[in-house]
Amino acid sequence: MEKADLIQNFWDEFCKNNPEINSDEPYQVWFFHHNRESAKKLVELVLQGKKKATASLAEANESDFGDGGIVGGYSVVTDFDGNPQCVIQTTEIRQLPFIEVDAQFAFDEGEGDQTLEDWRRGHRKFFTECCRKSSVEFDESRLINCKRFKLLFPKL
Repeated sequence: MEKADLIQNFWDEFCKNNPEINSDEPYQVWFFHHNRESAKKLVELVLQGKKKATASLAEANESDFGDGGIVGGYSVVTDFDGNPQCVIQTTEIRQLPFIEVDAQFAFDEGEGDQTLEDWRRGHRKFFTECCRKSSVEFDESRLINCKRFKLLFPKL
């Protein structure tokens, strides 16, 4: 079965279990991070209910304001290989400089020890790598998309 068909079947199953959601509702399809191991680890945190937020460089994700990139929008989160893992709904999007990301957001991301210091250390490294690929330099004034979401399917 094609990945697109797997994703559509997953979405249809979600809609069947949530009849208030129209199956024609638009949604995004994406995975966390940029490698298989991290994508798996992060989606597992979502499925455990620990990860309720994600952050991305604003300039790298200008297209992130599609269906799942708006408050109330839906996303089918996949593993690195495109296999659907869960459906989430965006509940909040804030755009602010890296240095202004707060401890509550770091905790809600659910990664590491969930402290702001650990979040900054890990995300500074990640965003530096992302910037390097675009031949720009990362600094802590760069805008970050801070997106909160709730897990809708499968239910915890």
